[in-house]
Amino acid sequence: MLKIALAQTDFQVGHITANQDRILELIRQARDEQGADLLVLPELALTGYPPEDLVLRSGFMRRTEQALAEITDQVHGIDVLIGYPRGMGGKRYNSASWLREGRILGTYDKWDLPNYAVFDERRYFVPGSEPLVIELAGVRVGVLICEDTWTPEAARAARQAGAQILISANASPYYQRKHLDRAEVLKARHAETGLPLIYLNCVGGQDELVFDGHSLAIDGEGQLSDPAPLCHEALLRVDFHSESGRFDYRDWPAGETADLPVVYAVLRRGLHDYVRKNKFSSVVLGLSGGIDSALTAALAADALGPDNVLAVMLPSRHTSELSLILASEQIDLLGLKYDNLSIEPIYQAMTSQLAEAFAGTRENFTEENLQARARGNLIMALSNKFGHLPLATSNKSELATGYSTIYGDMCGGFSPIKDVLKTLVYELSDWRNVQGPAIPQGVIDRPPSAELAPNQFDQDKLPPYHVLDEIIARYVERDEPISEIVASGIDEATVRRVAGMVLAAEYKRRQGAPGPRITRRAFGRDRRYPITSGWRDSGVGV
Repeated sequence: MLKIALAQTDFQVGHITANQDRILELIRQARDEQGADLLVLPELALTGYPPEDLVLRSGFMRRTEQALAEITDQVHGIDVLIGYPRGMGGKRYNSASWLREGRILGTYDKWDLPNYAVFDERRYFVPGSEPLVIELAGVRVGVLICEDTWTPEAARAARQAGAQILISANASPYYQRKHLDRAEVLKARHAETGLPLIYLNCVGGQDELVFDGHSLAIDGEGQLSDPAPLCHEALLRVDFHSESGRFDYRDWPAGETADLPVVYAVLRRGLHDYVRKNKFSSVVLGLSGGIDSALTAALAADALGPDNVLAVMLPSRHTSELSLILASEQIDLLGLKYDNLSIEPIYQAMTSQLAEAFAGTRENFTEENLQARARGNLIMALSNKFGHLPLATSNKSELATGYSTIYGDMCGGFSPIKDVLKTLVYELSDWRNVQGPAIPQGVIDRPPSAELAPNQFDQDKLPPYHVLDEIIARYVERDEPISEIVASGIDEATVRRVAGMVLAAEYKRRQGAPGPRITRRAFGRDRRYPITSGWRDSGVGV
């Protein structure tokens, strides 16, 4: 029997010393408390994932090499599989080394380097080509790294090299329902090789990426485990019986898989880790009495604690009494710190200063944007003075269509719901309230409005959100051509208008704050369109 400990853990990018200390503590726990024969660490655990251009720094690579040597010297009484970036002969590899009794027994270099969506590993690494199979406790173990599990070649090579079990070390970022895709991948590799496979994933937020944990295993009979804990660190323990191909799950708590609680947990983890890892202790946001700022406030309170959230009401001449009442109600529900700063004096001063320059013109969106930017200025002033991280509250539907004000409501250091379509904002708000009152029902029920002009509602300028979000999901997230979207039954003029808005708003999004990715195609690392472009989608097949 092979006793395996799996470190479903958060390793911070670039913090090699802290990661080294954490790894040594995990080695101790796995050996002395769990009695494991092998500790498996995630992909690039020593540096965190993705280290990006840090690996181009010679000092960073030297420190990584030094830390690996120090860890190797202290490995006794247990084997360790550790991921790190390896430099050799002027080339870099995404590697995992097998440590035993103070020495490196073997090293595996990742074969399949992803270069799509959020990944650009070919910028940094060259691929490996040799399998690694190590015998421990009478079991021959084949090693894989992340993308190697999603394609058949590396697993097949390990099987041909004599592996009886495959272990995959991963840094696999979340998108909605990804645990189902992982399950299908494990089934495919099992069907091709006949081998059991353990899939270890890391945990934690890293800029726009969130690693959700949800480690998984498939035994020799093709039976899948439950996904391991969601967005929580855990030292998992599983025992492998080579004769039967069976796993005993000694310490493997099942993780949540229902869609809404998973999405909420990922957003919360992404917000928490961005704030804490960037050395902030508190956040500030404008609380308008609308649904987007309400969900953002609830996420912040859940992620950081209500004492670390400053909600600021920023009323203007167009702010309704209902908005102030609902914002105050939510502040009481969540126990937030709050302030109330009218933007009216600032707005009047700005319009007065511009009166001569604007003489002879009509009011338009310019006056609306002045109000949004006055709010942004006050939020940033509070951030600067007291050290709060400012949160932007725009959702994906607004960012897609440009229905947001650059340097105004887009102002912030982090944007927690930037990849959340408006319809999903409502679903998450309803779900959160089932867990306990957090968002006043009046906020959820009222028609959405920016309240920057008299009797203003979102649907005056945008299609109904259920139509808009369907177009965005198809056009942005799935890259469907206009003709195909129209063929699904959506009005052609509406589709063309939305597509034009998406293209025209690229320059705004490029200047927006980062936020957690929850879809397959988020704005930012995923979707990279030029700002300056003569291309316009024109018809069939595009």
